[in-house]
Amino acid sequence: MSPKAPRLPILDVRDLNFVYGKRQALHKVNFVLNRGEFHALLGPNGAGKSTLFSLISRLFALQDGEILLNGNNLRQSPAQALRQIGMVFQQSTLDLDLSVAQNLHYHAALQGIPTQLRQQRIELELQRLEMADRIDTRVRQLNGGHRRRVEIARALIHQPSLLLLDEATVGLDTRSRREINRHVRRLCAERGVTVLWATHLIEEIEAEDTVTLLHQGKVLATASSAQIIRDSGEPDLVQAFESLTAPVGLFE
Repeated sequence: MSPKAPRLPILDVRDLNFVYGKRQALHKVNFVLNRGEFHALLGPNGAGKSTLFSLISRLFALQDGEILLNGNNLRQSPAQALRQIGMVFQQSTLDLDLSVAQNLHYHAALQGIPTQLRQQRIELELQRLEMADRIDTRVRQLNGGHRRRVEIARALIHQPSLLLLDEATVGLDTRSRREINRHVRRLCAERGVTVLWATHLIEEIEAEDTVTLLHQGKVLATASSAQIIRDSGEPDLVQAFESLTAPVGLFE
């Protein structure tokens, strides 16, 4: 019996560069995400996180480097690659004057999901997010945490293998941030969804999480949170992060 071929990474970012005018936003960015992994993309504001997400989701065209989604090259086979992505943007993109159901039905229709299956998936995702009782509520009447839950439900309706969340908890209260973080981790553990969670909030990262530390467009480290702490010689991730991203000569 021939040995099984190794499983491809869900996301494989290779030597990614991106320039705005004369400013290098990303420089030789490399990392991979495996199936069912919760992977934190940690970096201060302006590190290049949103630029990276815009390239993965094809909002920006690739300039230099490659992105593969489950083996599909984003440059050569964009349609096949993009079908595997669900996206939650930093800024809300829900229509405030439509109900939860109307927002989700509209997105599902754009994904080509048949009407009967569409209704089943909407109800299922809302139940999982404890939002089933809000299905007919106008989005404008929801608080920030509940709007985020609707956006996560929307991102999952077409059953992607990769979920991208770009600073998804910004502006939310502590309880809402914790609940959303917990739910997303359950998606990895129970449904095998791969998550790339971009954040500048270190408290959202756990010791066993794989972390890619992005600063000024460059990857400073990719390892478990615990390994980054050990390698830095610092007592915790906060101080490791501050040490790795400190301007040269600032403390001399």
